Amino acid sequence: MKTKTRNDILQGPLALLVLKTLASNGRMHGYAITAHIKNVSANLLRVEEGSLYPALHRMEQDGWLRSEWGVTERKREARFYTITRRGHRQLAEEEACWTQLTDGVARVLGYV
Repeated sequence: MKTKTRNDILQGPLALLVLKTLASNGRMHGYAITAHIKNVSANLLRVEEGSLYPALHRMEQDGWLRSEWGVTERKREARFYTITRRGHRQLAEEEACWTQLTDGVARVLGYV
């Protein structure tokens, strides 16, 4: 039986992970966001560029993030993202939904 990779699982909670990362760390560029998620998850979660950048664009269109061009620590130009007030409200909603979902899954897994 083939096991799904962690990347297959990330589509659902991607907005939650990105919003939480930016709320905790402030202004970050895309690569730094993915590195943070990977490091904090002890390498269990990886966000691919093909998933991240469309998600960042959608979240910016929804008003959850704003972006601006800047220079990375390696002196490269990159788009830096910051969470907005609307993004903080969405983060609270996403966290509540995730808590409900994981509680429900835990109840099903623990049912005897």
